[in-house]
Amino acid sequence: VALKRMLNFNVPPVKNSAGEPVWKVLIYDRFGQDIISPLLSVKELRDMGITLHLLLHSDRDAIPDVPAVYFVMPTEENIDRMCQDLRNQLYESYYLNFISAISRSKLEDIANAAIGANAVTQVAKVFDQYLNFITLEDDMFVLCNQNKELVSYRAINRPDITDTEMETIMDTIVDSLFCFFVTLGAIPIIRCSRGTAAEMVAVKLDKKLRENLRDARNSLFTGDTLGAGQFSFQRPLLVLVDRNIDLATPLHHTWTYQALVHDVLDFHLNRVNLEESTGTESSPAGARPKKKNKKSYDLTSSDKFWQKHKGSPFPEVAESVQQELESYRAQEDEVKRLKSIMGIEGEDEGAISMLSDNTAKLTSAVSSLPELLEKKRLIDLHTNVATAVLEHIKSRKLDVYFEYEEKIMSKSTLDKSLLDMISDPDAGTPEDKMRLFLIYYISSAQAPSEIDLEQYKKALTDAGCNLAPLSYIKQWKAFTKMASAPTSYGNTAPKPLGLFSRVMNTGSQFVMEGVKNLVLKQQNLPVTRILDNLMEMKSNPETDDYRYFDPKMLRGSDSSVPRNKNPFQEAIVFVVGGGNYIEYQNLIDYIK
Repeated sequence: VALKRMLNFNVPPVKNSAGEPVWKVLIYDRFGQDIISPLLSVKELRDMGITLHLLLHSDRDAIPDVPAVYFVMPTEENIDRMCQDLRNQLYESYYLNFISAISRSKLEDIANAAIGANAVTQVAKVFDQYLNFITLEDDMFVLCNQNKELVSYRAINRPDITDTEMETIMDTIVDSLFCFFVTLGAIPIIRCSRGTAAEMVAVKLDKKLRENLRDARNSLFTGDTLGAGQFSFQRPLLVLVDRNIDLATPLHHTWTYQALVHDVLDFHLNRVNLEESTGTESSPAGARPKKKNKKSYDLTSSDKFWQKHKGSPFPEVAESVQQELESYRAQEDEVKRLKSIMGIEGEDEGAISMLSDNTAKLTSAVSSLPELLEKKRLIDLHTNVATAVLEHIKSRKLDVYFEYEEKIMSKSTLDKSLLDMISDPDAGTPEDKMRLFLIYYISSAQAPSEIDLEQYKKALTDAGCNLAPLSYIKQWKAFTKMASAPTSYGNTAPKPLGLFSRVMNTGSQFVMEGVKNLVLKQQNLPVTRILDNLMEMKSNPETDDYRYFDPKMLRGSDSSVPRNKNPFQEAIVFVVGGGNYIEYQNLIDYIK
């Protein structure tokens, strides 16, 4: 909503207003691009009048008779470049939107450039958009993509970090969270664990929200802000969790579709990049090997299959793709019939889209053609993505890893020794083995004896693992042992439903032979448990000493004693150091 408003020159777009939109150019930097691309497709941008979208730092030609909407971070280089655009009189008018608040001095730089270029009247508006976060789902956001290693777990937990570096990281995180709440139009009540990076974020965010509220004239949270109507009058709870409370989950191999795609494929900002293996036909001797085709697919909220199955266990996904395919095949003759009625031979998509304007004249049957073709496109997409995931599962025995780790984490009895798993040359990559061992090390109540540890280390080294993570976890564990009791993950392991039904194996796209059909047991992960305690106001040693901040209250009431005793209706969970799709899915299942 906020982006569409911005692209409409910062006035809310009017529904079904007659007439064309105003044509305009959109100029963004990489940050702006990352924020817009998961939310608005090129087609949607075009519908909003955006004919061209260009990177700020690319060579751009002057287009003197169109307005330009800028959406960039207020950095030194960006400001310089904008001033240059003004001087070169590239566009008719300039709508400058900053992703994060711009400082007074930089505003003055722009003003000076505008005066110098005699372009003051052309700078139509300057806005702070407070949109410095990336929304990937209706209920999920991340801070950033471009420089995410700057706010990563590693960045925060480096042993040699200086205080100033830490301050910078915390400010970056807080800036994004602040933007998030401005966009929501809600002031949260903040809870966080003590003595962690999460607490530093909480203190800074509380301060920033307070300062903004105190300045009533310029407060971002009053009056007709966007979010005014989005929330009930009850305020949301913000739970700031520190990644260190649970390091096993992010290392855990997973079994649900979205989390698997994220784990084993190249999946960023809702787009998955696949290398297509070209067919098996042998190239003639001496010919250059064929280049692998790279394909990318967007997995979006408009993809019904993805929305329905992204949280499903993988075997279910494979089965559903198969069913969709069969139901489509039943309609395929229909597609052929429709195409021949319309006199389109072969796969000429272009011709189809041209005809779609005349559909009124053709029969109603024809109108179902675009729908069927879209269905076909989604089936092909998920067949390819799921096949790519399946190849990883089979070649790395990820089902075995998943099941084994679940057993370790739920303290069930293990049917196979850990050493065998690590030494098995056919099971997994060195990274898979390392992840498995770290989970074992983190989850075990007693650390393995030095003798055992040496044996494991040798096996890991033989398997080609880098032992650096182990030495970090070793120190981490020694340190957290003093701080707290080990986290529990519930005590139920997944139960295999036996191998796949034969029906599935014969005649299916997916050769699932030998892959375990594991069913997930619903149990809450640590992050979800913490949320549950805090939302429902349950007393629990895990969360009883969490600090409580209410930016609306006058100072002096910083305590862990909550003011309101009622359970919360809405909550935002943010993991300092990085959450993951396993936890996201677990929270969604918990809400259900």
